[in-house]
Amino acid sequence: MSSSRRLSPGLIAALGFVSAVGPFATDMYLASFTDIAGDLGVDAAAVQLTLTSFLVGVAVGQLVLGPWSDRVGRRPVLVVGGVIFALSSIALVFAPTIAVFVILRFVQGFSGSAGMVLGRTVAVDLSPKETAVRALSLIVVVVGVAPLVAPPIGGLLSEVVGWRGVMAALAVVAVVMLVVSLAVVPESLSIEHRHTAGMSQTLGAFRGLLADRAFPLYTGAYALTFGAIMAYVSASPFVGQVVLGMSPTVYSISFAVAASGVILSNIVNARVAVRFGPRRMLGVGLGATTGAAALLLALTLTGTLTIPGFVACAFLLTLGLGFTMSNASALGLARADHARGAGSAIMGTSQFVIGAVASPLVGLAGEDTAVPMAVVIAAMMALSLLLGILALRTPRRGRR
Repeated sequence: MSSSRRLSPGLIAALGFVSAVGPFATDMYLASFTDIAGDLGVDAAAVQLTLTSFLVGVAVGQLVLGPWSDRVGRRPVLVVGGVIFALSSIALVFAPTIAVFVILRFVQGFSGSAGMVLGRTVAVDLSPKETAVRALSLIVVVVGVAPLVAPPIGGLLSEVVGWRGVMAALAVVAVVMLVVSLAVVPESLSIEHRHTAGMSQTLGAFRGLLADRAFPLYTGAYALTFGAIMAYVSASPFVGQVVLGMSPTVYSISFAVAASGVILSNIVNARVAVRFGPRRMLGVGLGATTGAAALLLALTLTGTLTIPGFVACAFLLTLGLGFTMSNASALGLARADHARGAGSAIMGTSQFVIGAVASPLVGLAGEDTAVPMAVVIAAMMALSLLLGILALRTPRRGRR
């Protein structure tokens, strides 16, 4: 490995930043949901559809762009995706109707998925197998900064310049991401390791990964945990502001406090996962997220949910998220040595398909109840826990 292709701290920070498309593109405008609904004359479910369309775009985009990077290299795909992401972000500032908004959000998600899928892939390309989980955890720490800074910035901008001002700020972030991709991220896949057989080889890679005993289980646990988080993210503006009576600024601050859990868990994970092993740390994460889901459901069904209780449950949920997703990702991609782009694409696509399903479900009963959110989170975490247990019981390669 040449010095120009080492996974340096600066490169980890850059990969984390371009991987933070999701948090920036979702968390920054959450506090504007009620304003968007009023300005465009639509209900809460229609505004939540803008989040769903973004997640569908990300899911489809990863499925296409990940395998494409196995064929042409990581950097060209990252740059092309970055250009389209920046242009669609600029266009969103001027969206005249909710229909145009939804379509542009799909394009934004599709193109922005390049940063998400390739941030993980480049890190694994440049990491020795035994330290990949540490690299992924450090990237998630950087990604985790976005939920801390995006909601307060978005809440403040929403109150000062409205939701279009929030989208303009997101467009600036998109342009900076493109510049970082061009200036810092190298090509990590050498020509001799690229796939050359076209679609047949891509489909073969997909079939091989889905036939693996453990990969689909790790992917399922990874995706369902993300789905639980997206249920919280999609419903929290209405639960926080309508049900619990927070102002946009207070809601944004509370959201950032809760989101700090994912940074804390990944800092810890980066230090201890190599020592204790990603399998054990995955168990810790699944325990924390499932416990948080059960507590949130109990508080909601008994009518005792308060602002401190809501924030505490969300913090514990994101704390477990950090342990769960970093270690499930590392364990899953370890089964995809010869098709990391395809493996990362399957995990990422599954993640955002589940997230796209979860987002509208939490709004079915209207804006003035937290019950659908709590039920969806609990159901997804129960399934995630089951798949995680089955994955951890699968023999490791070479020990069958």
